[in-house]
Amino acid sequence: MNKGLIHLYCGDGKGKTSAASGMALRCAGAGGRVIFAVFLKDGTSSEMEMLKRCPEIEILCCAENFGFTSQMDGRTREMARAAYSELFSKAAALGAKADMVILDEICAACRHGFVGEDRLLAFLDDPERTAEVILTGRDPSGEMTSRADYITCMEKKKHPFDRGIGARKGIEY
Repeated sequence: MNKGLIHLYCGDGKGKTSAASGMALRCAGAGGRVIFAVFLKDGTSSEMEMLKRCPEIEILCCAENFGFTSQMDGRTREMARAAYSELFSKAAALGAKADMVILDEICAACRHGFVGEDRLLAFLDDPERTAEVILTGRDPSGEMTSRADYITCMEKKKHPFDRGIGARKGIEY
């Protein structure tokens, strides 16, 4: 079987998780099994609620929400590191039997030290891996971009948040 390719949705614009969600639906619609691991979010956004209804898609997220990384104290960071590291291990293990593995916000999870980037790179480089892999997040490392077969950068040109309009259910979450 052929090795799956690596997709990277990055940038400061809206739409990275939405693009990954669309890929999950496309894969599931073709009869594929999808593992969708959510890092640094609580997994309750509107698109996650719909994806959970699809039996071909398994959503993985932490039971605990640790809040924004900038507001974490040392103890919370350690708890988050353990939880996100375990989440990555589970996604990688289940991904061995999946057609697609989505690692949502993995760029930030690695950048903040919650998941060792060496572990992610080993997963991507594994010669036994056949699943298509989708990585999302801002500021991917050079190692991530060098391994990606597809790179799509969402660039924010204008956003209502800049005018003080908060996230709206069904649109931004």
